Amino acid sequence: MTILEQEETTMQEQEHSEYETAPAEETSSGRSATPQAMSDHTLVGIDLGTCRTVVVGADGQELEIRSVVGYPKDIISRQAVGDGPLFGNEALEKRNFLDLCHPLAEGVIRDASERDYQAARELIHHLVDKIKENSNGERVSGIIGVPARASLMNKEVLLKVAREVMDTALVVSEPFMVAYALGKLNRCIIVDIGAGTVDVCGMKGSVPAPEDQVTTFKGGDYLDERLEAAILRRHPGAQITRSLACRIKEEHAFVGEPERPVEVTLRVEGKPARFDITEEIRTVCESMVPNIVEQVETLIASFDPEDQEETLKNIYLAGCGSRIRGLDRMLANALHDYGDVRITCVDDPERIGAKGALKLALEVPPAHWPEIGLMFG
Repeated sequence: MTILEQEETTMQEQEHSEYETAPAEETSSGRSATPQAMSDHTLVGIDLGTCRTVVVGADGQELEIRSVVGYPKDIISRQAVGDGPLFGNEALEKRNFLDLCHPLAEGVIRDASERDYQAARELIHHLVDKIKENSNGERVSGIIGVPARASLMNKEVLLKVAREVMDTALVVSEPFMVAYALGKLNRCIIVDIGAGTVDVCGMKGSVPAPEDQVTTFKGGDYLDERLEAAILRRHPGAQITRSLACRIKEEHAFVGEPERPVEVTLRVEGKPARFDITEEIRTVCESMVPNIVEQVETLIASFDPEDQEETLKNIYLAGCGSRIRGLDRMLANALHDYGDVRITCVDDPERIGAKGALKLALEVPPAHWPEIGLMFG
C-alpha cells in the first residue's frame, strides 16, 4: 500500500468537516487559532509546483525554490555536505553527494514511497520555517495552490503536511489563483502551463466548479522527456540527460517558424560537439498544442452563448510554459474559427499564482475560506 493510500484509509475514518469547521485549537499562549483571529499571523500565498515552489508573503517576502530535496548518500557524503537534507539549487549543485528526491509529481505529493512523502513534508517545512525566521517567529497562515483537478485525497494529504507548520491553510486550484491575481473572474479562460500539469479553467463569476476546470499532464516534464528522446534518435552519440534537456527547453523553446537555428553544445564520448536541434525542439513543443486547443474549445462551449465572444478575447497563458515563443499566436490561429481570439501571456508567469493566492488571503475574510476550497484552522 502506498503512503497516499495509507493516508486515504486513515482520513476516510475521519469526517471531512475536520478540515472545514474544526474547533479552534488553543495555542500555548491561550489564544484561539481560529481563522477569524489572524492579526498576528504572517499571511502567505504558496504555488506548490512540480519543478519550482514559490512563496510570497504579505510582509514583502518572496521565496522561490526548485522542488527538490537531497539526502547524503553515505558517511563520506555526510562529511562533505552535512547530515542534510539540502533543498533547491543547493541540492542540485551538490547532487554528486546526494540522493535527489523530487517529491511533487504533477503538482501534488507523489505516492511512490514514504520517502517522497517525507521529502514533501521537509520541503514545505523548510519554506515555512524560512518565512518564520524573517517574520520574528510569527505564526504563518495562507493559501496553497494545487492543480485544478487534484483529488480530494491529495488535497487532504497536503493539508495534513501543511498543518504541521501552518496555523490555517486553504487549498485552491492554481488557475483560479492566477485569475484572482489578474482580477479576471468572469468571461475568462486561464491556461496555466506548469512542469507537471496544464490546467485550463473557465471563470464565470464565481469559484470555478469541477466541470469548469481541466487538468492534463502534458506539461514541461512531458516536453523534457520527449526532447531527450528526440535528440537521442537524431544524434545517437550525443550525451543528454533529462535535466540538460530541461535547460535547453527553457532557453530555446518555440513553436511555429524559428527566428534562428537552435544550436547547442553537447558531448560525444566526452568531447564537445555542436548540434542543430531546431526541428526537434519545435516538434516537441508543438506536440502540446492540440491538447490545449481541445480543452479550450470544450470550455468555450460551456459558457453562455452571449458570453462566448467576450471570453474568446480574454484567454490568458500563465506558468513557465507560457514563455514558449510563439505559443500565444499558434493557439489563437488554431481557434480562429471561433471568431476574434485574443490570447495574452501574463507578466511574471512563475509568481503570479502565488501572488493571486496572497491577494485572495488578504481580501477574503478567513471565515469565508471554507466556501472557496478545502481548509483547516
